[in-house]
Amino acid sequence: MRPVLRGDVPVDDVGNPKTYGDYKDARDDLIERMGDYCSYCEVALHSAIDVEHVLPKSLNPLLEREWTNFLLACGNCNSIKGNKPVSLPDFYWADQDNTLRVFFYEQDQPPQIVDDAAVVVDIAQRTLELTGIDRVPGHPDLSDRDRRWKKRFEAWTIALMAQNNLVIADSNEMREVIVALAQGYGFWSVWFTVFADDLDMKRRLILGFPGTCTDCFDDNGEF
Repeated sequence: MRPVLRGDVPVDDVGNPKTYGDYKDARDDLIERMGDYCSYCEVALHSAIDVEHVLPKSLNPLLEREWTNFLLACGNCNSIKGNKPVSLPDFYWADQDNTLRVFFYEQDQPPQIVDDAAVVVDIAQRTLELTGIDRVPGHPDLSDRDRRWKKRFEAWTIALMAQNNLVIADSNEMREVIVALAQGYGFWSVWFTVFADDLDMKRRLILGFPGTCTDCFDDNGEF
């Protein structure tokens, strides 16, 4: 789960904080800040993308048009999360926590929980279950319409192929192409994991995805 920075509420042409007559009107501003990626599963969303309410609007109507309550979500993550009651401290959030310290990624596996005393396993597990990003074939709740796992596995394949190509022919142009591939496929955490030993690529990936929280990393790309 990529740590993201939503930032302060955008301003209009005369410098006043924007207000949204409909929460859906915030979509383009959110995309500009964080890219068109699901804030939960990280899939690239080139067409259908939802403005997602961290605290469900049905249970918190005063927050329906509140910028600080918005993230972006794919249809699967948004529908699975639905109107479940949410207490913020009971979950890890991409816009509030350094989620790289909570979850790690392995090929052909759902996101895994980091074995660290600082990580509360129950909170991490609830976070995975909140939007079902742990659902892969064999999971009892995986539906036929849920292809997030498949798209994540495809990103692994392409990222590993790109890594191999870089070994064969390393160049600035090849590195730029790899970032463009990553931007197109999404799943930033997969690409960041594959290139974990390449500081230059890590820096490019951090800067190449809008809204990645740069404060979560040191000068060596460590988190």
